[in-house]
Amino acid sequence: MSAFMMVDNIPVEIAGEENILAVIRKAGVELPTFCYYSELSVYGACRMCMVEDRRGNIQAACSTPPREGMEIFTNTPRLRKYRRNVLELLLASHCRDCTTCEKSGKCKLQQLAHQFGIHNIRFGQITDEHQRDESSLCVSRDSAKCILCGDCVRMCEEIQGVGAIDFVGRGARMKVAPAFHEPIANSNCVGCGQCAAVCPTGAIVVKNDVERMWAELADPKTKCVAQIAPAVRVGISREMGLGTGENAMGKVTAALRRLGFDEVYDTTTGADLTVLEEANELAGRLASGQKLPLLTSCCPAWVQFVEKNYPQLLPHVSTCRSPMEMFGAVLKEQLKTSTRRIVSVAIMPCTAKKFEVARPEFKRGGVSDVDYAVTTQELISMIRQAGIVFDELEPESVDMPFGVSTGAGVIFGVTGGVTEAVIRRLSDDKSTSALRAIAFNGVRGMESVKETTVEIGGKTVRIAIVSGLANARPLMDQLAQGQCEYDFIEVMACPGGCVSGAGQPFAVKAEKAKRGQGLYQADRMSPIKRSEENYAVTALYDSVLKGRVHELLHVDYVKQS
Repeated sequence: MSAFMMVDNIPVEIAGEENILAVIRKAGVELPTFCYYSELSVYGACRMCMVEDRRGNIQAACSTPPREGMEIFTNTPRLRKYRRNVLELLLASHCRDCTTCEKSGKCKLQQLAHQFGIHNIRFGQITDEHQRDESSLCVSRDSAKCILCGDCVRMCEEIQGVGAIDFVGRGARMKVAPAFHEPIANSNCVGCGQCAAVCPTGAIVVKNDVERMWAELADPKTKCVAQIAPAVRVGISREMGLGTGENAMGKVTAALRRLGFDEVYDTTTGADLTVLEEANELAGRLASGQKLPLLTSCCPAWVQFVEKNYPQLLPHVSTCRSPMEMFGAVLKEQLKTSTRRIVSVAIMPCTAKKFEVARPEFKRGGVSDVDYAVTTQELISMIRQAGIVFDELEPESVDMPFGVSTGAGVIFGVTGGVTEAVIRRLSDDKSTSALRAIAFNGVRGMESVKETTVEIGGKTVRIAIVSGLANARPLMDQLAQGQCEYDFIEVMACPGGCVSGAGQPFAVKAEKAKRGQGLYQADRMSPIKRSEENYAVTALYDSVLKGRVHELLHVDYVKQS
């Protein structure tokens, strides 16, 4: 028999919801919150989601379980006054340079101040001077904009298992900071940027390279070349007026040309190279039985995580560069005869890519193979600054000679995609039915941890697929103790893979899943499903890559000092 509760005198069914906030939202009421995300633990600090019962008691909706017969109200005069008081107090201890803030227009505090019609603040401003931390290549921190909601702290600890930041001090002196108030670059931060993704204000934002990009595009002595990561094409869609998870690759290509890029390519070329090299590496290790399991190396935040926490396991990390860096090296070689300075730009869903482009391992002759990593959010900002009406653009194709892509490269942007692409390469059965069978072998889905087995060369290969670094820790602990039973482990730092990257427009779990579905749809529509069938890529081994495969496509990571 169904259980019901009353929300504003409307009966609403209780169907397993953990808190009354979820029931209220099911009733079509969007209660304001700062500190509540369904993926994180309940914190209940902001008190914006308070509701009132029939007896006049008020309670936090996020931390109160629903019960049969409950009668609660969400919009009483008392609650409106309460929420306005909370907002006024937050604004009194918050800097008010809203027009110049990186988060202006998307700041939750700003939005709720408008929603509740707050035009005057009764309390004097008590904001400390700006204490900016620009030490990281991936994110910027401004403590004067922090509202102590704890979202970043819980994300870093619970989902990523890093714990680079926490509450420091007590009372009015409480702040969110790394241990001992050290710059974030001196902490164990891996640059994933998920703290910035959940921050409701401008306290933590992604590092912005837009002005530097405009300068490069305006320089007549430069030749600006762009590559577009798979996840970008589905991450940009909703923000730019298209359907959620819709494949906007053609429009992104057109927009980049409008912005002034001389050549535009698809990072799936680099992904196909990665598949070929990583598959060969896995096959070699399976044959020798050494340095198993093989750990993927596509995600720079994950590589940093291993470097900082499990340096003894670095020999297990694949020597393959990330698709971005593989393709960046190929592009620089392909264009080295240009009379103009080559500026290689990667449009990425990931903040850690900003760190990756600066790594000395990816510099040759002191010059980076990729000069800039620009996030999806930064690209959106540039498109809007240029006045381009994105949804009215006619789609355009990427440039040759790298205009051929495969479905295997496209699915790199979602958790399990790397594994599926490698299995396609190594599978003895190349039939269409075998291709479909791989898709239903446990590699797909947005679950944080997945396991599967496949037959490769008569050997049963055990595979684990993980997203969210906290989920990788148990596996790494087992491996460090010599107890890991897997042969191949794919790890992506962001939950759900690159579609959930911190450089993407913010999205809830359901939208992230639709982005993944958009990539699988692109795979289904691709005439080439396997990386080894991409003739544009295989031709590289007889040209640019001849005798230089390890130099351009591989890297040896070493323990950080």
